[in-house]
Amino acid sequence: MSSFGTLFKVTTYGESHCRSVGCIVDGVPPGLTLSEEDIQPQLTRRRPGQSKLSTPRNEKDRVFIQSGTENGKTLGTPIGMLVANEDHRPHDYSETDLYPRPSHADFTYIEKYGSKSNSGGGRASARETIGRVAAGAIAEKFLSKVSNVEIVAFVSQVGSIKMNRSAQDPEFIKLLDTITREQVDATGPIRCPDASVADLMVKEVEKHRDSKDSIGGVVTCVIRNVPTGLGEPVFDKLEAQLAHAMLSIPATKGFEIGSGFEGVVIPGSKHNDPFYFDEESGRLRTKTNNSGGIQGGITNGENIYFSVAFKSVATISKEQATATYDGKKGVLAARGRHDPNVTPRAIPIVEAMSALVLADALLIQKSREYAHSVVIKD
Repeated sequence: MSSFGTLFKVTTYGESHCRSVGCIVDGVPPGLTLSEEDIQPQLTRRRPGQSKLSTPRNEKDRVFIQSGTENGKTLGTPIGMLVANEDHRPHDYSETDLYPRPSHADFTYIEKYGSKSNSGGGRASARETIGRVAAGAIAEKFLSKVSNVEIVAFVSQVGSIKMNRSAQDPEFIKLLDTITREQVDATGPIRCPDASVADLMVKEVEKHRDSKDSIGGVVTCVIRNVPTGLGEPVFDKLEAQLAHAMLSIPATKGFEIGSGFEGVVIPGSKHNDPFYFDEESGRLRTKTNNSGGIQGGITNGENIYFSVAFKSVATISKEQATATYDGKKGVLAARGRHDPNVTPRAIPIVEAMSALVLADALLIQKSREYAHSVVIKD
């Protein structure tokens, strides 16, 4: 479906080459100061044509708030946001009328709906994520107001080239405590904060771009200042909601939180996160954070951190032996404009989906706390 969330809910609309894309955001509390200037920075970080490592499609991705605000304040009613598609070229994808692109959604959309958008990727295109990013910017502002929540994502791997992201490494844990978006963006088009591998990552993307191919990567994200108690066991544990959110992003193929797959080889005596009382904050904390800030599906107040794997982009210009829709052998060399690696532009998308999960979980928990306070008073 095209909607995400329970109390803080976003519905996105639009295809890759239609007239516009956007979203409706429901559940935003009234009285929040909000304008296009609060939303545009994240859309600008997501937009195509940012560097030589991204698609050359030239879209300004300028957002316009259509409803839900008045005099710069939210009304509590649905917020509608629109971004025009200006540099759309549907004719670039005419060959997909004959060939389903290998590993793309052309074939599966036809199997499901009996038809598909013939101009680009339709709803399977990354342009659908514009609505997510716009909604996520609102969610972030709400979270910042309520709890000073900070969300920072960065590229941690391209192909086989990766920075250290081990939960056992104090330097990596320190980076999660301190990294900022400004520092991530200052590292250049690859958005990797580890200077020792960033240049190698750029060269890896360039190598595949120049050979008309693509390569995948990993985005790591940290969420700081998270309130305790968020998450709805047993089926809506917070890490399950985060996994749902991240794996709904186009091109994602994997999700791990905290120590992740690395944790399976660490004995419980070393993997467990011991508690201690922190005098400064006046609460229990953990000395280590292999749990990634979530235990039993509920936030414990420590940093949430996780990684998301993005596959190599499906639409490539290199010739591929494949078959037509009616089963005849053929060769497809896709036209159109595509990213040789999606991870740098996926950064604000991962941040946005994180914010949507947290904002929804916070409103749900506050509802529970209010109901509990009424019962106690009774």
